[in-house]
Amino acid sequence: MNREEALAFVKPHLTEKRYIHTIGVMETAITLASKYAVDQKKAELAAIFHDYAKFRDLDEMRNIIVQKSLDPLLLSFHSELWHAPVGALLVQQEIGIVDEEILSAIRYHTSGRKEMTELEKIIYVADYIEPGRDFPGVEEVRKLAEVSLDAALKQSVKNTINFLLKKEVPIYPDTLNLYNWIVTKGE
Repeated sequence: MNREEALAFVKPHLTEKRYIHTIGVMETAITLASKYAVDQKKAELAAIFHDYAKFRDLDEMRNIIVQKSLDPLLLSFHSELWHAPVGALLVQQEIGIVDEEILSAIRYHTSGRKEMTELEKIIYVADYIEPGRDFPGVEEVRKLAEVSLDAALKQSVKNTINFLLKKEVPIYPDTLNLYNWIVTKGE
């Protein structure tokens, strides 16, 4: 599937603002993939489809989580997390992408997880730093991404956890596992 075909699939499922975000994630992911020797085509497709389920009905996503035996713990956390694992499943079923590296990058782009693959890291970081993002700390992560993907990942996770701590909301275990993994591996 080429870029134009992929974008044509995803566009009807996104708002105009989210489509522009998706283009930014795609371009950032391709740049990072080139810099860190990761398959650019896989990065492009994972980025294009990373928010495929973003605007699905919450009841539909809840039913998919239950019926397809996705992690039931997801239902105890903010629904913002749901679109990533549900999206990976729907991209497989509705688009026909079966490449597990691409699906995994979509699945973990919101939560992260320990032992992330390089492609997963790229989509996670690209989603965080794409040019349309404008929040405290994003510039620091952009600069880190120029020299170290792991350093950018670590800082983005720290920023996310700090943000959630300030809001006094629960933190999904995969995100904490990512933080623990990346700080103990020395990056």
